[in-house]
Amino acid sequence: MKTLSVKDTKYTKEWLIVDATDIPVGRLASEVARLLKGKHKPSFTPHVDCGDNVIVINAAQVRFTGNKLGQKKYYHHTGYIGGLKTISAQNMMNDNPDRVISKAVKGMLAKNKMSSKLLKHLRIYPDAVHNQEAQNPKPAPARLV
Repeated sequence: MKTLSVKDTKYTKEWLIVDATDIPVGRLASEVARLLKGKHKPSFTPHVDCGDNVIVINAAQVRFTGNKLGQKKYYHHTGYIGGLKTISAQNMMNDNPDRVISKAVKGMLAKNKMSSKLLKHLRIYPDAVHNQEAQNPKPAPARLV
């Protein structure tokens, strides 16, 4: 029996839409990362970008479990001495709810060159209105609950 290895040129990407309403951030991020990587397809090849394009809608209604909304902090460094900046999850959800999901999905992907390429196939919208109707997105396979 021969192992199937898909070439990058032979593969066409689909557009999948995921509704983030009342789904915990971590569960949503792991599912979106799985769809971006292509692990839901039988022709999955680890070194090839064979995943799909993913649209996440209703990012502002995503759920944090426990006390994470008030206690979780996001950190980034400016590059200057003493330039560590912190922002709470509550403030991040108020200002940029799409950034919460994108940071979580980035953390779920492998730390290599392909992760930045895969993140370009992710579109996140804070409400149900998105501008990818021309791509005819299909609902993602229902694994999220």
